[in-house]
Amino acid sequence: MSTRPRMSDLAASAGVSVSTVSRVLNGKPGIRENTRQAVLQAMTELGYDREKFQQRTGVVGVIVPELSNPSFPAFTESLGQLFQPLHRTVIVAAGPLGADEPSCIATLLDLGVDGVVSISGAAADAEADLAPYLRLAEAGIPTIFINGHTTELAAAFVNCSSAESIASPVAHLRSLGHERIGLAVGPARFLPTRRKSSAFLDLGFGKDSIERTIFTPEGGQVAAAKLLDAGHTAIICGSDLMALGVIREAHSRGLRVPEDLSVIGFDDSPLMAFTEPALTTVRQPVRAMCEAAVSGLVRAMDGNTPDGTELVFRPDLIIRQSTGPKT
Repeated sequence: MSTRPRMSDLAASAGVSVSTVSRVLNGKPGIRENTRQAVLQAMTELGYDREKFQQRTGVVGVIVPELSNPSFPAFTESLGQLFQPLHRTVIVAAGPLGADEPSCIATLLDLGVDGVVSISGAAADAEADLAPYLRLAEAGIPTIFINGHTTELAAAFVNCSSAESIASPVAHLRSLGHERIGLAVGPARFLPTRRKSSAFLDLGFGKDSIERTIFTPEGGQVAAAKLLDAGHTAIICGSDLMALGVIREAHSRGLRVPEDLSVIGFDDSPLMAFTEPALTTVRQPVRAMCEAAVSGLVRAMDGNTPDGTELVFRPDLIIRQSTGPKT
């Protein structure tokens, strides 16, 4: 059984790029007539269904690695609110830490979505397979990545500054007299871990002050045990959930937060102001990041091919009661 020709097939036959094929199919200006005719001829020769390509469903896919981490529903909710006035229906596809990301993409392809927003997906994982996203591009479906970046995809990227996410907490803790500051983050293959670790080392800390586990309370507890054993008096975490695990470990040792240990999270998830003690944390500008992602995706769906630009947003340090002077 023959398969339907893809945009990459048209590009190869016409001797042009996939982005040029996309612009021709979308009727965009700035394409030389001989190039346009070459693409149209390739469509005829390969039996490409132009009407099917031009059909729009009004549906946008949002891919998240999980929904148990409060930060992902926050991004998803904000995206839904922003797409609603644009008369776009949002379909959320979630898989356990990216394990089902290829199947999520396959489902969205079958549904004929007009575009995709990927949050902390394959573009944030050095070990992930990017082939499913290449298939989206071949199908003419643009993707915007939030909290991810790769040079292997012609896409747009929206990120929170990892450098600022480390610099502000470190400055705050140093102002409180802390010198032995530890960093608890997730696996090294993830982009936020790599960037935060690099920023932390650039501020003069040693590799022995970094513990990489998983972005969960359990991971935070494991990291805290090692950092506390090494004499750290303050710990910066890669997620609020990790910070809760750090506080749990401190309490299990009879330590008080912040009197004996200062703890800083990341995300400013709902309810972090109501923990005991209320958590000092780094807040991502979720709304602004989502606005940028929606704007970029709308432009891409209109045929403006993303050029790999990375937009980086500055976070805010929210100071509460889990940090205090070194005693």
